[in-house]
Amino acid sequence: MPPVNSRSRVAVVTGAAAGIGAAVARMLASDGYSLALLDRDGVELSSVAAELAVTYGGEIVTYVVDVTDRDGVDMAIESVVERFGTIDALAHAAGVLDTGAVLDSDPSVWRNVFNVNVFGLLNVMQSVGRVMRTRRVGSIVVVSSNAAGIPRIGMGAYGSSKAAATMLVRTAGLELAGDGIRVNVVAPGSTDTAMQRSLWVDPNGDAGAQAVIEGNLAAYRLGIPLGKLATAADIADSVHFLLSDRAAHITMQALYVDGGATLKA
Repeated sequence: MPPVNSRSRVAVVTGAAAGIGAAVARMLASDGYSLALLDRDGVELSSVAAELAVTYGGEIVTYVVDVTDRDGVDMAIESVVERFGTIDALAHAAGVLDTGAVLDSDPSVWRNVFNVNVFGLLNVMQSVGRVMRTRRVGSIVVVSSNAAGIPRIGMGAYGSSKAAATMLVRTAGLELAGDGIRVNVVAPGSTDTAMQRSLWVDPNGDAGAQAVIEGNLAAYRLGIPLGKLATAADIADSVHFLLSDRAAHITMQALYVDGGATLKA
């Protein structure tokens, strides 16, 4: 089957059903990308795709797949290439968050967090990266976290997984640089998404946001110097920039988008 639109850039977005992933999909759709959206939540994924089709038009396909399922990822990426002929960009936003003290958390929690945040990333990176390598062109941006660069009480599994993911990305960037493929990280801080709100006593209220902004010296949290949470669109802007030709000489970098919360630790 010939590509649907050979003149349009093609992007794969994982974790596209909600939060930062959905915001990235909106940003890329508004810029004329053809999109392949991946997520394990098929209902929300279909809703996002329908919204984008009405608002922006363009070619949008969806794949209900868990990034931990290597065969499922490979089948989805093969289908993307069959439909569009190529993949120009990957925005990997799929991830999970779990909390608990290092000494008291169950090892099964750590295995699940690493399975999604590290091995799920590896599955997608390998599947998409091999397609890009054959063409010797492409750009990859992985959404990590500022928790990768600074310890947070109760976030041992999450922070460790994001630190591993960040090093995976930087190493892949070094290995793929000779093929003309750029690989970067966007490291958000506290962002107003369902994942962030799940940490608050009242997910629907504003008290949780204010507590994050003010910080907590007893928990060694600085707070946010800019005085506000990020929006998902704030993070999507940074992903869009790093995927674009405006960032043509940027690779192996981690861009912290956290309002100064970690003082770029």
